[in-house]
Amino acid sequence: MRPTVACAPECWLWEARCLRRERFVVKSVQAAAYSADRFVLPLPDGHRFPMEKYRLVREEVSGWADLVLQEPPAASDGQLALAHHPSYVDALVSGTLSEGLIKAIGFPWSPAMVERSRRSTGATIAAARSALAGPCRISFNLAGGTHHASHARGEGFCCFNDAAVAARLMQAEGLARRVAILDLDVHQGNGTAEIFAGDPTVMTLSVHGEANFPFEKARSDWDCGLADGAGDEEYLLAVEQALLVAQDYRPDLLIFLAGADPLEQDRLGRLRVSLAGLAQRDARVFHWAASQGLATAVAMAGGYARPISLTVAAHLQTIRLGLDIFLRIGC
Repeated sequence: MRPTVACAPECWLWEARCLRRERFVVKSVQAAAYSADRFVLPLPDGHRFPMEKYRLVREEVSGWADLVLQEPPAASDGQLALAHHPSYVDALVSGTLSEGLIKAIGFPWSPAMVERSRRSTGATIAAARSALAGPCRISFNLAGGTHHASHARGEGFCCFNDAAVAARLMQAEGLARRVAILDLDVHQGNGTAEIFAGDPTVMTLSVHGEANFPFEKARSDWDCGLADGAGDEEYLLAVEQALLVAQDYRPDLLIFLAGADPLEQDRLGRLRVSLAGLAQRDARVFHWAASQGLATAVAMAGGYARPISLTVAAHLQTIRLGLDIFLRIGC
């Protein structure tokens, strides 16, 4: 019989206005969240990367009783080299990357860019370690999801691949044997797919816009490319299919890239998924993971809506749903 992916119906149709309410916490357990927003990447005026969203998300969740905010450690060169070629790490850190490689990343090089990238990667490492250690089996990076960075280059606002580094480090430390990386950012995680190509110990799954960036896709273990304009029904069907594949894999750790950019108002998304549709997506993922006690590290990934409050609302919705579902059944 085909397994079913259950979802708590009461979690599906959240409105952004509900996120400021005091929530009833079923268990006196707190989840960890790691914020690197203090490490600001200086960008030129008019740059389209929404750096401000990280501060706004952190400010909103700072008063939540069931979440403990922490500043992440910086990922070391040795940790980064678990997923990236040491020569690439050295060149990026020292500022000696070629002009073409810097252009592909999309950020001007600076020491602040390096530190920000180290901290964001460190946040996913810390989130994975926290989720695996418990007692709460979910933890959050309030940034992260830099899935276009491949073994020897960065691309698309991604310097280091935080999910790949975290997966490799958890394996190296003996904390996880099999890792699933579920990428629900609207852009395919080509860097993640390239890093883990042919590796049976890490499963890469991606639901993305087929005609969207990157225009030359890598091959994940499981891909679903959606047509421009796809809405809630098509999107949620693809997510459910991804969860069925992940269920068969039986991972020890889930790294979930919970992108806000499938949102219909996103400037770079090209899909037509509603905020309620994203709530259904997140509820299905979290209920599936929590119901089997699966350690889950969540990264916010992309989000480029205008006004920026729409992206922030989607990220807050993800965090709130993850907390409520895991605190109810998974911690």
